[in-house]
Amino acid sequence: MIGIPPTDLASLARIILSSQCKSIAILTGAGVSVASGIPDFRSPGGMYDSLRPELITATPYQRQLMEADPTYVVEKNMFLQNSFPYLEVRRPFILGTRKKKWKPTIAHRFAELLHTKTSKLTRVYTQNIDGLTEACNNLPPDKIVAVHGTICKASCEVCGTKVDFDEFCNDVEINIKDIYNLDDQDKESKPICCKSCNRATVKPTTVLFGSSLPQEFFERASQDLPQVDVLIIAGTSLVVSPANSLVYNVPDTTLRVIINNEPVGSELGIDYSSTSKRDFFAEGNCDEVFLDLIEELGWLKDLENCIDELPESSATLLRDKLDSEGS
Repeated sequence: MIGIPPTDLASLARIILSSQCKSIAILTGAGVSVASGIPDFRSPGGMYDSLRPELITATPYQRQLMEADPTYVVEKNMFLQNSFPYLEVRRPFILGTRKKKWKPTIAHRFAELLHTKTSKLTRVYTQNIDGLTEACNNLPPDKIVAVHGTICKASCEVCGTKVDFDEFCNDVEINIKDIYNLDDQDKESKPICCKSCNRATVKPTTVLFGSSLPQEFFERASQDLPQVDVLIIAGTSLVVSPANSLVYNVPDTTLRVIINNEPVGSELGIDYSSTSKRDFFAEGNCDEVFLDLIEELGWLKDLENCIDELPESSATLLRDKLDSEGS
């Protein structure tokens, strides 16, 4: 049992390093990836907000649906009828992932350091499909649950046959038109068919609207949560279920740490009052808060070892911190 919640990042660091803390789980959302510069689908100006259905290979009715609600692009029935909207909209994201265009942020590297420095990381449950948690080379795959799937693997949506990701990317580059390049509009998209079932349903292993979450999420959660001493909730609005169920399915003795720009999850039982017995709110940008926590843990030099592998904004933040340390 951890006891009273921390009052600042220094006391949180002491709890993490204490012998009483044996198991830490992390639930992440889009906020941990902001510093990478990765495309945002849902925010104003994002891919959904700027969607132009008239450029997408679809029937007039399908375009009407996407005009009314852009999330039809990632809806299961739509994909099974016509895979082009999904593949055309996600094309730059798919190809950018292969080129490693986006890098793990300080927030992602915290999870990696927590594992390598303490062996207390039980699991990272990421709601992000961007594959940046998986890109941390010192974080074993079995430490990661991609709650909504991931863009960096491919398979057939119908029969489940796995597809080599690099081969899939080649097919996307050759067969799927670039709707964001006006010079490419005369090109016609061609189906990418599964070699096992011959259906045009090959895609990244992201979870479509209307599909069930991976069984691994439910199995890992039931296995992990009863033992968790600290649950770190970072960069998520906590409005998407069942991922948000981790918040109230951990034991009553579990310390819950919320790292976010604003309070979230009050309706799930998180207590932001000064008398909270288990919840600690570290308000702020994810990269900045995690960097300060890494400093309190004494891991700055370890983070510095991967400074060239950080996105520029994360690297700049770290350099500024190291400069202030040296002055």
